[in-house]
Amino acid sequence: MDPYITEWLNLIIRFAHLIVGIAWIGASFYFVWLDNHLEKPPEWKEEKGVSGDLWAIHGGGFYEVAKYKLAPPKMPPLLHWFKWEAYTTWITGFLLLSLMFYVGAESYLIDPRVKDLTQWQAIGLGLGAIITGVGSYEILVRTKLRDHGLVLAFILFAIITALSYGLTQVFSARGAYMHMGAILGTIMAGNVFFGIMPSQRALVKAVEEGTKPDAKYGLNAKVRSTHNTYITLPVLFIMISNHYPITYNHSANWLVLMAIILITATVRQYFVLRHFGKQKPMVLIGAVIATIALAYAIAPKTVEITAEQKQQVITDAQVLSIIETRCSACHAEVPTDDVFKSPQGGVIFTDIASIKQWAPRIEARAVNSKDMPFMNKTKITDEERLTLSLWINQQK
Repeated sequence: MDPYITEWLNLIIRFAHLIVGIAWIGASFYFVWLDNHLEKPPEWKEEKGVSGDLWAIHGGGFYEVAKYKLAPPKMPPLLHWFKWEAYTTWITGFLLLSLMFYVGAESYLIDPRVKDLTQWQAIGLGLGAIITGVGSYEILVRTKLRDHGLVLAFILFAIITALSYGLTQVFSARGAYMHMGAILGTIMAGNVFFGIMPSQRALVKAVEEGTKPDAKYGLNAKVRSTHNTYITLPVLFIMISNHYPITYNHSANWLVLMAIILITATVRQYFVLRHFGKQKPMVLIGAVIATIALAYAIAPKTVEITAEQKQQVITDAQVLSIIETRCSACHAEVPTDDVFKSPQGGVIFTDIASIKQWAPRIEARAVNSKDMPFMNKTKITDEERLTLSLWINQQK
């Protein structure tokens, strides 16, 4: 596919994914907040079957919200459903995954330094991982384990840890992280499709037929909705993770991802508890401390420079030669790379002055995290990285 067309498709699908994702997550967060803030209604409302109500003010108006124990006596003429936000988020997400990591498997998904795969082998492994992860969840959540949240959470965490490790052994680091995001995102969409919507349709059908709704439908939908609220922040992190090689380029990147999933789920727990009026600042403080500890643990090792190396004088010409050979394919005014047809990140190297301007970024991405050149397409050597490091330190 023409790289220019691919870039436009990437932009359009990513923008759509962002918009519908905001709509889904916003609605999800709002309803969790709403459900956790309902108060005991007055007696006359209880007599009508209302289990909780809430007053709010927004946009210059007052709102009164009521929740029935199971369902109203009769179905209202207009009932709002919330499902397409979830479905369109998953659809656009899968299209984006397919475009970048399947159509563009050789550029983004396959890293010969990890495992030399064909395009179809990589696609098969990716789809297989998604099916395995989502299938495992669906099997477990349909058992009595759904009534034992902590036990189910422990088992599921063990499964996604194993999947995370396995993915990092066959895919590029970015590809592995994005597939974990696809697994978790598909579980979330599956919760809507396989659990929440069928339960809600069953409740509506009971009201329309004049029969008493079965409480199990509401409970099933709430369990899956609760699972989704804890998965949300991990998925959001994975969505932006490709901008942060300090996480996915670590030698134990699968373990780093698991730590981040735990930390972000803990942050969500703090806000869920707060919805119930339970102030547990130590939960949030614990997450902050864990984040600091993780940042310290995965900090890139400082390049050790010997006394002899410190005496070396690296010339501008040496650095210019490395940059032109290893970096300019993607960071020229008119890139020659077969995938990237515009200067990536707006970084353009034209002369030694422009290289000095971007020196801190070169140090962060090409020396410390070794994220650049992208998947080391230009085969920069460790000696060349050291030369760049010595030169950058000479400029300080």
